[in-house]
Amino acid sequence: MRAGRAQALAERLPALAIARLPAPGTLDPRTLFPRAFDAVWLEIGFGGGEHLIAQAKANPAVAFLGAEPFVNGIASLMAEAPAIGLDRLRVWPEDGADLLAALSPASIGRAFVLFADPWPKTRHHKRRFVSADNVAQLARVLAPGAELRLATDDVGYLSWMLERLLAHPQFRWRARRPADWRTRPPDWPATRYESKARAAGRPAYYLSFERVGTAS
Repeated sequence: MRAGRAQALAERLPALAIARLPAPGTLDPRTLFPRAFDAVWLEIGFGGGEHLIAQAKANPAVAFLGAEPFVNGIASLMAEAPAIGLDRLRVWPEDGADLLAALSPASIGRAFVLFADPWPKTRHHKRRFVSADNVAQLARVLAPGAELRLATDDVGYLSWMLERLLAHPQFRWRARRPADWRTRPPDWPATRYESKARAAGRPAYYLSFERVGTAS
């Protein structure tokens, strides 16, 4: 890890990290921030944080909650955090599923699950983040009308995600034509994982779902 990132991690993470999670379903994310924002958006598995930072710059009235267990990715985010304002960012440096379970109903205005590990071997599919249980949790924490964005460069995981999202009655796929899921929208910043995939000749796929119905 570069010295600058290590210093940023040591200096900023203690103030921005969620120290512990309360009982399931009781964490109102608005209470994590020192001032009011129009909405709180959630990115699970933010990697190096480049997508989260870009979204925060483009949406100054929104606070951001990120989950990422890998210290190098957290350090990268901490190095860039001042560019968006430290009062707009909080981090859970552990498994995103635990944070998801702790959040209160209808408390998130938009969620991102981008280029999660596809765990391609059949015996590892149970480790995939997009599972029936986590889809149900996403439906619970997203406000009615909120958007869920997912991306992958793995065709098998693409089919897996579609099967589970389309099976849930509170998610509606927004795609109307193939270009809607084959082309990254202008307001969807690229990640380093997408760049690596394209450099290796693998196309990326972009899924946008709307949370429909009333709050759970």
